[in-house]
Amino acid sequence: MTAKLWGGRFTKKAESWVDAFGASIGFDKELVNEDIEGSMAHIKMLGKCGIVPKEDVEKILTGLTVIKERAEKGELEYNVQNEDIHLNIEKFLIDEIGEVGGKLHTGRSRNDQVATDMHLYLRNQVNEIMVSIKHLQEALLGQAKQHVETIIPGYTHMQRAQPVSFAHHLMAYFWMLERDYERYEESIKRINISPLGAGALAGTTFPIDRAFTAELLGFDGIYENSMDAVSDRDFIIEFLSNSSMLMMHLSRLCEEIILWSSQEFQFIELDDAFATGSSIMPQKKNPDMAELIRGKTGRVYGSLFSLLTTLKGLPLSYNKDMQEDKEGMFDTVHTVKGSLQIFAGMIETMKVLDNNMEKATNEDFSNATELADYLASKGMPFRAAHEVVGKLVLHCIQNNKFLLDLSMAEFKEASELFEDDIYHVLEPKTVVARRNSAGGTGFNQVKEAIVKAESIINKK
Repeated sequence: MTAKLWGGRFTKKAESWVDAFGASIGFDKELVNEDIEGSMAHIKMLGKCGIVPKEDVEKILTGLTVIKERAEKGELEYNVQNEDIHLNIEKFLIDEIGEVGGKLHTGRSRNDQVATDMHLYLRNQVNEIMVSIKHLQEALLGQAKQHVETIIPGYTHMQRAQPVSFAHHLMAYFWMLERDYERYEESIKRINISPLGAGALAGTTFPIDRAFTAELLGFDGIYENSMDAVSDRDFIIEFLSNSSMLMMHLSRLCEEIILWSSQEFQFIELDDAFATGSSIMPQKKNPDMAELIRGKTGRVYGSLFSLLTTLKGLPLSYNKDMQEDKEGMFDTVHTVKGSLQIFAGMIETMKVLDNNMEKATNEDFSNATELADYLASKGMPFRAAHEVVGKLVLHCIQNNKFLLDLSMAEFKEASELFEDDIYHVLEPKTVVARRNSAGGTGFNQVKEAIVKAESIINKK
């Protein structure tokens, strides 16, 4: 059985199943690059401060470079008895260059080491996620530019409410994603802080230079309190929270895509690459990717609440419970990145069935508000106009008609204020075009929103 690198105080070895239960190497090996990067900065600092001789520093750096190359080639065989990525790397290093490799751990603890790894990891991943959000925004913009004057029923309570530009509907998600992007971007200032050198919880007696390692690793500064440095997981909770909100937004659009692609709506058709068939029903084309993303939202929520629950009763500073911070973080990173990549392709390639959308807006009462506004603009109190239009809609329902099917005599019977121009006013495109208040669905407003959105994208 391999001797523990920390085992000097112990007289009895743990059973292998106990080692397996306590080990994190099965998942924290994902931090291998960050662990080596942090170790390289640490040993350079030890050399600069005269804590480790320069010749030993060079040997350790050479050894770490070899291990990094082996990691990139997938040649490292991790041992569960070495528990985690940190001890595995240290063992590889000692095997590679001899006992001098043990000097690497001078002036640090696994507590500040793992915290550093996760800060580095999340900084890299959040930046990649932001790039993927941008790509999805570009996909939405691409469809929006083609469909400014494509009309779709707008819904409230899942009942047809008012016609809107399809581009306007898609752009609502662009702005949701923009807020997601900003939240991730803003969180980097809390991610990009260095805990390295905080030690186990109280700092170290060695004359280290924490600012130097922070600079080498590209951090903006250091944690001001060593106990906070090793016990803080706020930055992971914030990442999980931001990711939960992003996935919620994606899930909402998934739900609409699922509805729009159904036989009942027939507003869009998904590319075959983002749909599957049925093992028994040959006619089926299932929106599986949208359903999966909608489903995966739950696991991201679960990771957030899991970590919040883990941390809620922990005293300062480090506790083994905190080993549970990693799997949910890793899983969320992979889930979010995969979902964004799939979504961008799904939006770019979906076919918009604009004729079906137009037909839907001509065969409903989503233009009824226009009638009430028309009467109100001619002096009738809006509440009275609301009553008049409500009765007209009831008349249409009872006679299997829509508002544009009504004769002028029927309009006049409801109110003498109606004139021949009412037919133009009730046209779906007219209804949409006239809503030119700031942020509205009017075509000019939508075009301005697209220009503004493109400007935002070009600055990223």
